[in-house]
Amino acid sequence: MTGVQWIDVAPGEGDQRLDRWFRRRFPHVPQGRIEKMCRKGEIRIDGRRARPGVRVEAGQTVRVPPLPVAENRARKPAGPVSPADAEMIRKTVLYRDEHLIALNKPPGLAVQGGSKQRRHVDGLAEALRFGREDKPRLVHRLDKDTSGILLLARARAVAHALAGAFRARDVRKIYWAAVAGVPNPRTGVIRYGLAKARGHGMAGEGEKARVVLPEDVERTPDARHATTDYSVLAALGNRASWVALVPVTGRTHQLRAHMAGIGHPVVGDGKYGGSGQENPGDGWGSRLGGEFSRKLHLHARSLVLDHPVTGDRLELIAPLPPHMKRTWKMLDWDGSRVPEDPFQGAGRP
Repeated sequence: MTGVQWIDVAPGEGDQRLDRWFRRRFPHVPQGRIEKMCRKGEIRIDGRRARPGVRVEAGQTVRVPPLPVAENRARKPAGPVSPADAEMIRKTVLYRDEHLIALNKPPGLAVQGGSKQRRHVDGLAEALRFGREDKPRLVHRLDKDTSGILLLARARAVAHALAGAFRARDVRKIYWAAVAGVPNPRTGVIRYGLAKARGHGMAGEGEKARVVLPEDVERTPDARHATTDYSVLAALGNRASWVALVPVTGRTHQLRAHMAGIGHPVVGDGKYGGSGQENPGDGWGSRLGGEFSRKLHLHARSLVLDHPVTGDRLELIAPLPPHMKRTWKMLDWDGSRVPEDPFQGAGRP
């Protein structure tokens, strides 16, 4: 084991997320381990506990806890993006200008690397330079199995502006999902808090979010308030429904945990809905069976924001991935029959 290190944030390293600063300093340490060290208070900024998403500034001092010697061995540098992967990631581009790029991320592609992730958007972004010296920067994340709109900034100042817009909730994000059963009421707000639950691996792998009653959040360690708006757009009897979801807050796995928490897990969600739970028609169980795909049916459908440089209103829409298109076709769910923002003009309950 190495000893504790105190590292100053150098000029030019400021104005970036703590986890990204840490990954650049220690590229062999996986994202999950960084998040765990932050939760345990092992990584600190100027002596204070810090979350992975807090932004570091030049001149601050970061406490780095002891790291196993084996993990301090640098990994073999990643090679150039293959022609096939470069073509694939470029085909996902929904929108591009001089300042930002929007992708329609396919399901199954991780956004960032980890101990078991060698192919991810952050690495493939090398193929998205389009003549620029630097690759575009991630400004938010999607789960590996969630598809849909993902923004990248083409300059540090733009990344800072976009990150600020996400933090201030000035970005309107709407997800589409197929869920087990039909929520009642058909439009509502979920206000469960979320806390981390240790996974079943020897080192706690497979962590997930667990729901916490709003009144218990303050006295539950590591719990944070979370809010999700939902609206049912169509239903298959009582067996499944198509819902629009708005993550008012942005917690990890928020939509998946919230929908499972109210008894309507996202179709294909083995982590929160139970991979072995068939849906016999009573609404519960994340697997519809038959010819329906077992993949996660959660898609970042639309994103609306003011452009960080021009100020123009930017409205982006991402087509469904193939497995969700197939489900929608089988159930005769047609996007042209529903509003892109079913919450517009309606007051929140």
